[in-house]
Formats: sequence, structure tokens, C-alpha cells
Amino acid sequence: MKHKLHVVDSSGLTEADWAAVNRVCRAYEAGGMDAFCDELEQLDEVFQITVAGAFFPDLIRELLEDQMAEHGLTMQDLREILRKAESPNREA
Repeated sequence: MKHKLHVVDSSGLTEADWAAVNRVCRAYEAGGMDAFCDELEQLDEVFQITVAGAFFPDLIRELLEDQMAEHGLTMQDLREILRKAESPNREA
């Protein structure tokens, strides 16, 4: 008997995210983890991370932090990049 897959972190999921979550859930129920992964790979990269993060938030966070560290980025660096991206350009 396979383990029941369920969303652990639904915070911030949009209707489109939920549609993708439901697709990978149905795939998992029909064919297990291989089918889940196959369906996940059909999504674009943003949906892949969002959907995988809904099911495995700690794992995805750890993987992202590891990848950032490999490129010399910290969470503080990321916050700064995002803050700058949200600020309107103010050139004098």
C-alpha cells in the first residue's frame, strides 16, 4: 500500500497552482511516485518548484538554499535582490 500524498504547505497557492497540485496528485494515485515525477516534469520550472514545495516544503527549501550557496548567495542576498526588483527605478 502506497503512502497517501498530501499538501503540507498550501500558503500562497493560486488557483493555477492548485490545478497543477491536483494533476500531480491524480498521477501519483494512478501510478505512484514515478507518475508523480513524470507529471511534475510536464510543468514549467516555476510550477515545478511551487507544486513540489506544497508537498515537500522543507526539502525544497533546503535544496534551494544549497543551490544558492553553491553560487555564493545567502538568504540575505536574495532578500536584497527581491527588494531591489520590487522598488521602482529612481534615476535622477
